[in-house]
Amino acid sequence: MDVMSSTLAPPARIGKVGVGALGMLAAATGTLESVVAPTLPLLQRELSISPAQGALLSVVMLVTGALVAPVAGIMGDRRGGKRVLIRLMAVVSAGGLVSALAPNLPVLLAGQVLQGAMVGAMPLSFILVRKHLPPGQTQVAIGVVSGLFVGGGMLGTLIAGPIAEGLSRHWMFAIPTLVIILSTLLVHVLMPDDPPAGAATRIDWPGLVLLSGVLLTLMLVLAMAADIGSQPIAVGALVVVLAALVTGWVTVERRAASPIVDLRLLAQPAIWGSYVITFAVCAGTAVSMFLVPQLFAVSGDGYGFGAGSTDIGRYLLPGTVMAAVSGPLGGIAARRFGASTAVATGIGVLSATLVAVAFVHTEVWHLVVGKALIALASGVCVTAMVIKAATSVDHGNTGTATSLVLVVRVLGFAAGAQVSGAFLTAGTPAGTDVPAESAFVIGFVIAGAVTALSLLAVRTLSKGAKE
Repeated sequence: MDVMSSTLAPPARIGKVGVGALGMLAAATGTLESVVAPTLPLLQRELSISPAQGALLSVVMLVTGALVAPVAGIMGDRRGGKRVLIRLMAVVSAGGLVSALAPNLPVLLAGQVLQGAMVGAMPLSFILVRKHLPPGQTQVAIGVVSGLFVGGGMLGTLIAGPIAEGLSRHWMFAIPTLVIILSTLLVHVLMPDDPPAGAATRIDWPGLVLLSGVLLTLMLVLAMAADIGSQPIAVGALVVVLAALVTGWVTVERRAASPIVDLRLLAQPAIWGSYVITFAVCAGTAVSMFLVPQLFAVSGDGYGFGAGSTDIGRYLLPGTVMAAVSGPLGGIAARRFGASTAVATGIGVLSATLVAVAFVHTEVWHLVVGKALIALASGVCVTAMVIKAATSVDHGNTGTATSLVLVVRVLGFAAGAQVSGAFLTAGTPAGTDVPAESAFVIGFVIAGAVTALSLLAVRTLSKGAKE
């Protein structure tokens, strides 16, 4: 940490109080983010929407988040993390209130689009954590904030249904939104202002527009990848558009006086290595997130359990708990043993568990334990990657580096989910809707292999700057 940053930094005690407010905000946003998924059947029934419209409702916030996160991180680096965070949370709060009051699907979709801005809160929180805490405490604080966001997601999944059924669907949006408003006020009062990292510069609007186009097109390509056999022309056209957008973006960034993303940052081994590992780990984790519930529900020839939604929720709960504690654990491991060691250990556990589940899944507890280990190892890896990205760059690029990790995380989950769906579709015999057991086995094995290959990139993490 440079001398000027150390001089301007407030006392650690103030920073810790502010981090507590950031953690409360992370938990509230995680709760609001997760209330739609478990109540989708109820929303479809009450709003008279089709399954296709329900699918749109479930992903629109994800798409918005992928677009907003890098923009928020970049703006936080240049304009000050607290200043941008407060304004972003005003947008999220407005979205939550719109969703709470929505009388129909179009209004609810508008609210979800505004809520998607919440993904940008994470890189902005990391900017503030890094500026207002000593280096030795930064890793754990980032892990705590990340873990509370996941914990909030777990809470939202558990309470959304009872609130929607006991009160109304309006309150499942309104309650976490009110907590977000309170948390934002606490952050405003308790967290010291952080000055911009450098002199004010003009925003690279062409680069920003092209980057948004790249991310949106890439998500469309991933969403349609499973249909490449039936729609090769459409998928091929999207790939061409994606290549053109990437080429245009790189060209603009090279020539821009103040690029939206400094390409020299992406060329650092510790940074691109973090992105490669994050993508592989999240893709492998997404395979388990998709296949394990399917395996619980299916009742095939000699395999599967025919479990209902309530039972599946109970079976997945230990994994959700492990995901929540993995953030703080990842921060502690990164501080004590180094990010490279934490990541390598996590990848080893994750890949071994995926392969083990492929061949050992004859009892419910096999999958429960396997899913819990996968969630724990994956969370440790991703948290360590965020920490490594944050501490491998100067303070002026913290938001940029960490926001791109979060975007890569979204892309990895999207890719893993699409590949899993393709495996089950290809492995379902004609005339039946029950996939062959071999489809699950192949999916888990490939996920384990892809995750294990990311170990090749771990050695690049030691080449970044350290705090």
